[in-house]
Amino acid sequence: MGSKHGAGDDPKAVVRKLMKNGKVKKKCCKSKPRCKKCPVLALKKAKADIAKAA
Repeated sequence: MGSKHGAGDDPKAVVRKLMKNGKVKKKCCKSKPRCKKCPVLALKKAKADIAKAA
């Protein structure tokens, strides 16, 4: 089952939380270069942060 707390271990959960807060868009607009509210970049950054923390 999903956990209520400690969602910091799943990059998708981190990005989903940012979407709900309005920090990241729900869909990528596929512009080049990627905009700063891009969910693709946010996911990539979240994965890197979790890998660095581990």
